[in-house]
Amino acid sequence: MQDASEIDVAFDVRTDAGDGDPDTTSPTLRRYHQLLWSKPLPDGTLFTLDTSSRRRYLHHSSARGDFFLASDTCVPTYRSWLRMAPIIERISGDDLNEFQRLNHTIGGMMVFPGERRSGVQTLNGARGWSPAIGDRLDLTLECVRLAYRGQPNPLGRVLEAYWDFFALFETFEQYVDFFLLQDLVDDGGRVVFMRDFRSFDENPLPADVDDYLAYRVRAMAFLAARNTRIEGWANQTSPSSRG
Repeated sequence: MQDASEIDVAFDVRTDAGDGDPDTTSPTLRRYHQLLWSKPLPDGTLFTLDTSSRRRYLHHSSARGDFFLASDTCVPTYRSWLRMAPIIERISGDDLNEFQRLNHTIGGMMVFPGERRSGVQTLNGARGWSPAIGDRLDLTLECVRLAYRGQPNPLGRVLEAYWDFFALFETFEQYVDFFLLQDLVDDGGRVVFMRDFRSFDENPLPADVDDYLAYRVRAMAFLAARNTRIEGWANQTSPSSRG
């Protein structure tokens, strides 16, 4: 296993992205993903991620299959969403900048299958375009939880198309543990939502300024907690910590 202790959870991945999207152009983000997720799967297979090809962001090949992963900023600030403009324009620039800086640290990043499969969007694309998800990680994770239980959900068709990837983790709990998402799940295995949630029929976007500010507080608390968890895991698994 590689040494993940070099991961700086305060690093803003926009810093070395040039003028591009950090999810594709930040070499530091790509390296952090490789360090974090190259580790044993529940069955013991080492999920080694290769970055040697410029055309493949992250690639794993083993007896479990070939998987091509892409990065996604997973906790949106909605700062650039036109539908949110009437609310965003009433939020202070400092509050937005603080939120946006935090959601561009490694705690705000996930990897999902990135190759196109017949008849469906990629999961990154489906999360953003689905009117029931609104690009939110908590709602995406609820869909994943339901899919592991064989229950319908707004991303069901896409998740089914990529189920060989999710099958690597065997259970929802082990998927959560692998990707260090424990701070988005309660002790009973239920997803902790960043806005009050009753059903996928509701609009996933904040409805007004107060709703947005409450969403921001919950989202930033999760991002900070996940960064702390990532830092702890990285330090614990570094060669120096093992003597």
